[in-house]
Amino acid sequence: MQTDEGIVVDGVRRSFGPVHAVADASFTARPGRVTALIGPNGAGKTTLMLMLATLLAPDAGTIRIAGADPLVDPAAVRARMGWMPDVLGSWAALTTRATLELTGRLYRLPKPRAAARAQELIELVGLQPLADQPTRVLSRGQKQRLSLARALVHDPGVLLLDEPASGLDPAARVELRVLVRRLAGEGRTLLVSSHVLADLEEMADDAVYLQSGATVAAERVAAVRERARLWRVRATDDAALEAALGSRPGVQRDHLGVLVPVLDEHAAADLLADLVGRGVRITAFAPAAGEFERTFLTLTEEQHA
Repeated sequence: MQTDEGIVVDGVRRSFGPVHAVADASFTARPGRVTALIGPNGAGKTTLMLMLATLLAPDAGTIRIAGADPLVDPAAVRARMGWMPDVLGSWAALTTRATLELTGRLYRLPKPRAAARAQELIELVGLQPLADQPTRVLSRGQKQRLSLARALVHDPGVLLLDEPASGLDPAARVELRVLVRRLAGEGRTLLVSSHVLADLEEMADDAVYLQSGATVAAERVAAVRERARLWRVRATDDAALEAALGSRPGVQRDHLGVLVPVLDEHAAADLLADLVGRGVRITAFAPAAGEFERTFLTLTEEQHA
């Protein structure tokens, strides 16, 4: 399902007594793209997600989900949005199939369509062997798959995913990334919150950073990305690598190799060409950290400086 409008948040605030959980959030998540929601514990991510999901009302500001206002028409938002919280309980005595069929019926799907949709989603999230088992036997990771399937039952154009990879094994994480990209490719808007920044790096097109309940200005994020970035280099001969780097400023070392600051990818390509030209046999050459991780850590360091 494709929607012409994604998620639009403007000046949203929410407090709990003296605690300003969300102080000033403004961002747009666009259709056909995966937007990462990134921030430390206590930054306001969960509170913001709950407001987007119509489960909390903002004290100020506006929210639009696929063009609908959660305050004015929460039913319209819920019809257009799928919500996968970090932890979603299940009906322990019901089977996986019955859970999805019942969820479909709650979204007013006709009974035959709810049954057909349940089978489609069981196959989509890889729960075929457990389709007719009670949900109490599912592992944490399997319950996450079921939670994602429940969020997709009514074919929503907008998806809110909170820690979707929690409890998944490495193979399932890869499958999740592929599925998320597929859903975005169908024109859906996806907002994904996770502390596993490496996973977000693999699946997201855009990122929204939260600090102390406020979204970080795009100009500040851009300034961080313009700074030199560490690239990790390994070679078959450490001595040859160190000799080729010479007295290059800012070079560091860790147990995984040599860390070299470079300004951008063009500079990284020049460095690699230079090392190879000097006869150094390179075995690894890549950024020491993903872009999301680097930006998050730099913003956090600046905040605490």
